[in-house]
Amino acid sequence: MASSAGSGPNADERSRIAATGEAAESQPARSAEKADPGPGPSAGTDQPLPKSVELMWGLAPVGTRGPRRGLSLEQVVDATIELADEIGFDSLSMTKVAERLGFTAMSLYRYVDSKSTLVEIALDRIVGLPPDIPPGTPWRAALEQWAAAEYRIISRHSGWLSVRMSTPPLGPNNMAWLNAGLAALAETRLSEPMKLQLVMNLSLYVLGRARMAAEIEPENAESEGDWGIIERVLDPARFPALAAAVRAQAFEQDEQGWADLFFDNGLALLLDGYERFIESA
Repeated sequence: MASSAGSGPNADERSRIAATGEAAESQPARSAEKADPGPGPSAGTDQPLPKSVELMWGLAPVGTRGPRRGLSLEQVVDATIELADEIGFDSLSMTKVAERLGFTAMSLYRYVDSKSTLVEIALDRIVGLPPDIPPGTPWRAALEQWAAAEYRIISRHSGWLSVRMSTPPLGPNNMAWLNAGLAALAETRLSEPMKLQLVMNLSLYVLGRARMAAEIEPENAESEGDWGIIERVLDPARFPALAAAVRAQAFEQDEQGWADLFFDNGLALLLDGYERFIESA
């Protein structure tokens, strides 16, 4: 007879082992099921999303801190945009936004965790949705509409051009604009990375033109420069090309506002280059 130390488990022990074994075997399946987040933007990562992204995409509860609710995130963002348009972004503060709404600054932190979060949400609200470009529109006409619409929107809120962005805009409206720009090039033979480069380059052109137009005050006649004075001081031997342009009144554009004229002409030249590039692809 074998000793008790070396003998197998009795009936009660076998039952406990069997139950424990079943639990151990079933545990990985349950753990794997829990770890799989399924389809969605957070699939495959445990990294928390930025607060601004959660709020813009409707992935976070809004206004949950504190006992009293009298505002909405939409009201806070709208007031932020209106105030920045009036006083400029550099003068914007949480206190001034709260005063505009008749609340204290602390009450705003029920809806956003910081001024930077509020600014990111406001920037996405400002751009709105892209133009509705009908399917089948030739790529050049589509990008012309896209760029002109972006220019008009940014020009209406030019004070926001001074906002320094530490990350690319990630809100749903900005993503809709990017999607529309890429869709305009969908029927070309370009690779996806090249489509993205062309769309981003076009957007940077729009931003640059809008910033230049905003920095030169249209109501100030002196802000456009007195090219007659420049002509008097330029030495044609030192600046021959520039002197020739001034004599030809290249800087005097009477047909329409110089900012719009330069934007339209520059856009046409840029898309001319796109056209040659796409044809060669």
